[in-house]
Amino acid sequence: MPIETITSLRNPRVKNLVKLRERRQRDRQGVFLIEGYRELFRAFETKIPVAEVYFSPEWFLGSNEEALLRRAEAAGASLFRLSRDSFSKCAYRERPDGLLGVAPQWEKGPYELELPPDPLVLVAEGIEKPGNLGTLLRGADAAGVDAVLLCDPVTDLFNPNVVRASTGVLFSMPVAVADTSAAIRFLKEKRIRTVATTPAAERLYTDADLRGPLALVMGSERYGLGDAWLREADEKVRIPMAGRADSVNVSMATIITLFEAVRQRGI
Repeated sequence: MPIETITSLRNPRVKNLVKLRERRQRDRQGVFLIEGYRELFRAFETKIPVAEVYFSPEWFLGSNEEALLRRAEAAGASLFRLSRDSFSKCAYRERPDGLLGVAPQWEKGPYELELPPDPLVLVAEGIEKPGNLGTLLRGADAAGVDAVLLCDPVTDLFNPNVVRASTGVLFSMPVAVADTSAAIRFLKEKRIRTVATTPAAERLYTDADLRGPLALVMGSERYGLGDAWLREADEKVRIPMAGRADSVNVSMATIITLFEAVRQRGI
């Protein structure tokens, strides 16, 4: 089919792409943005049904973009060519690479997760910053986590910065969303032991047994874990702090703890 070319900054499609930076608009339309070559490539690789792809050759950084556009067209996506200025208006990044997709959001609850007999699950409660959430997903993927369970998230899973910071791992990592009480109930029913991280714990994370069916529970950047997790967790651990700081960034704490579990489990 012929590819529509858009040059006007006032084009309705351009205006709508700008609107989709806002959560309210994303949720109302049930879609989200996928910006960048690597992210779009991973979206098609995992068969995310990308509905539209907007591109601007003036912003391309390499020589593989044309092949990706052919793949997008073969997958059924509608293609739109934007001028340099119109793409710049739509792009979320300061220096875009000329590729932007629109795909439908999805929802998954904990009982829709397919877990192996001895799962390693990451639970994240109340994460506020999109970049941290994306980095958590990326770290979980690197550690071979079987699923991520988001409890009472402040930021939404489909924020452009989540997609960006996850480097597209969002598309392949099983992620479910639930409130804290539902998540605790689910893990107890599945007999998955919970290990909560908190600076107030006496035991170091390296001294805990992180093998077998396990959920590592991380709290928000500002408030840490809520009372429910601190009360219901099977065990509480901490990361030792040798300097003046009493905690580390939630993404860093997650990766540190996850890879101790990886070491113990021999993954």
